[in-house]
Amino acid sequence: MQEKLHMSRHPGTDPPQFETRIHAIDGSNVLLDSTYCYPRGGGQPGDTGLLSSENAESEINEVLPGDMILHPIENPELFETGDSVICQIDVARRNAHALMHTAQHIVSAIAEDLWGAETVGNQLTVENSRVDLLFEDKEVFNPDELVDATNAIISSNLAVNVHEWERSRILEHKQMRHTKFMHRIPSTITQLRVVEIEGVDLCPCAGTHVSNTSSIPQIRFHGKKNKGKGRIRFSYNFE
Repeated sequence: MQEKLHMSRHPGTDPPQFETRIHAIDGSNVLLDSTYCYPRGGGQPGDTGLLSSENAESEINEVLPGDMILHPIENPELFETGDSVICQIDVARRNAHALMHTAQHIVSAIAEDLWGAETVGNQLTVENSRVDLLFEDKEVFNPDELVDATNAIISSNLAVNVHEWERSRILEHKQMRHTKFMHRIPSTITQLRVVEIEGVDLCPCAGTHVSNTSSIPQIRFHGKKNKGKGRIRFSYNFE
């Protein structure tokens, strides 16, 4: 069983280089015994980086999810199963995604608190991110109000905590958000990762996050699109 170390390391910024062994090679995908790399999912892109052994190195393209996390590399022929390797994650890319992801939690929480708007999708990038919001009445949406309220939270120096909680505790918690997807997770998984922005948001999430809102830049309104009945796509970037 592969050790998925990104799940146990918080904050999710400044990932260290790590040494591991190649468990298997499947086409262009390298499977490692253990990995700190974040695989694409939950609207967050996967990590990229560099894989090196004593005699070779190759760029790692976007890391992908699976029963074992997949590390697609440019030159798989340079490596063999059993090789001892060092993996260097692109720190700037990972940190940018962690900042964006934590900001997205705040945006989603504020939109729900202000207008009862449900987040039904999101996509993060290094430069811009978007959140799809579902309203009963989307005429109430005010992007300036959402930006101002989000930036007030960002400026509040709030701790971002990560917990491992039982599925039953998550489903029964009155302040828990975004649990509609829980039925998709196999019942054999009894503990899930929960991200808490103190006093603002509490929800299951496997993404990477910062340790305090004070490290997040202020957001600014980037754009709005109507995406069908009751749906608005709100896009933001950092100042």
